[in-house]
Amino acid sequence: MDISSLIIQLISGALGGNAAGAYTKDTGLSPIGNTIAGALGGGIGGQILSALLGLGGTAAASGLDIGSIVSAFATGGISGGLTALVIGYLKTKLAT
Repeated sequence: MDISSLIIQLISGALGGNAAGAYTKDTGLSPIGNTIAGALGGGIGGQILSALLGLGGTAAASGLDIGSIVSAFATGGISGGLTALVIGYLKTKLAT
């Protein structure tokens, strides 16, 4: 696990969670809830997606290359947004 990829996935997951919450106002969590759910989903889900898809496995010898940064941002954002959507949907369904 590369710590810089994990940080990128946490940040992009938080952004993805907030974007998903803004898109679905009726089933979204609070802004803080979307951020936390997105960051957790981005970190955990991004690592799982990267391992399953084989994305960004190694960094360049001089540091991170652009491909690993983009793949970490994409996997973190997508999994963070999906996590916030699922948790918001479940919260809404369990409240009724």
